[in-house]
Amino acid sequence: MKLRFHNAKILTMENENIIDGELHTDGGKISYVGEKTDNSGKFDREIDLNGDLIIPGFKDAHTHSAMTFLRSFADDLPLNDWLYNQVFPHEAKLTEDAIYVFTQLANMEYLTSGITSSFDMYFKLPAYSKANIDMGFRTVICGSINDFGGTVEGIEEEFNTYNSLHPLVSYQLGFHAEYTTKRETLEGLAKLSQKYKAPMYTHNSETKSEVEGCRERYGMTPTQLFNKLGMFEYGGGGFHCVWFDGRDMEIFRDKGLFMVTNPASNLKLASGIAPICEMKRHGMKNFAIGTDGAASNNCLDMFREMFLVTALQKYREDDAAACPAFDVLEMATKGGARAMGLFDCDVLAVGKFADFAVIDLSQPNMRPFHNLAKNLVYAGSKQNVKMTVVNGKILYENGEFTTVDKNEIYERAEKIAREICG
Repeated sequence: MKLRFHNAKILTMENENIIDGELHTDGGKISYVGEKTDNSGKFDREIDLNGDLIIPGFKDAHTHSAMTFLRSFADDLPLNDWLYNQVFPHEAKLTEDAIYVFTQLANMEYLTSGITSSFDMYFKLPAYSKANIDMGFRTVICGSINDFGGTVEGIEEEFNTYNSLHPLVSYQLGFHAEYTTKRETLEGLAKLSQKYKAPMYTHNSETKSEVEGCRERYGMTPTQLFNKLGMFEYGGGGFHCVWFDGRDMEIFRDKGLFMVTNPASNLKLASGIAPICEMKRHGMKNFAIGTDGAASNNCLDMFREMFLVTALQKYREDDAAACPAFDVLEMATKGGARAMGLFDCDVLAVGKFADFAVIDLSQPNMRPFHNLAKNLVYAGSKQNVKMTVVNGKILYENGEFTTVDKNEIYERAEKIAREICG
């Protein structure tokens, strides 16, 4: 389908400039971005945006989508109690159908926040991938092996299967965390990364106790252990990265690794505040933002995450100039895309995939237009997302979903959640 979005403001994220013009799509790709043209009549649909803003879709660079089934179920508990006594036992009851339904519920929430792709770590991948393909949502699967399930051979099979399954689905090597994965498995994963020259991702230094435990086991931090094992020879990164020391930051700098911050989840679980500004002073350059899962956040909202990223750094640094808005917007869009290996989804340009969101500027929180990037980060909210487009297809428009029956998903989700959680 060929679409024309005209009478628009466009923030391509190639730079900070705002274009007054239009954007065209041809199938799943962007075919034009620029000033007003006279190409009317050559499209399947022409949409007058009346001055609203087009931005690259946000990339949720760390999440566990199907954990929507545990939203607000086991809150206000210490991390280990929450994880081992609530999350793991109930996850064991998940069926393929449950994964399908709760993934689609998460995807619906992503779309309302202008999120066009997820970097998801979970299990029952046939059901997970089908939920995304059926809905038309783009996802990158992250390997999730740990001592509770999975094998290195299984991860290799997943890597090959899901990197050739469907254009909307891809796969990155990964595992749950150091503290849930024995050394033999870690060594096997490192060899796998080197075999395929592929990046590696994992939960990393999320809590102080996690880092202390790793030091007791191996005499070094998780980052230093992974680096010693050869996991990062071809890139990758870590989710959370709250408790980094200087050497950890140097490894991430030297290897060009991505740090994916999850501020809402880390605050809610009292894990801490990631030292992003300090990381930058150590030369780290690659950053992205994730929501984590709905069991620990509890909402999948990139606007809230962006505000927390900048506000927490200003607080931590005791400096209101720290972590500027445009830097955060870069993390939420092209930074996330590049962390996920989605290099054709990072900015709005001809030949890139047509993954973008339309922001309603006619609402009071977007006025006046002193600086639209700052409006998005400091004042924006999900109420401003008017439309979300993935692969050239409108999946969300004016509060409605085009590829799923929202009431059916709600009904099925409630029924399954009651069956699992009681």
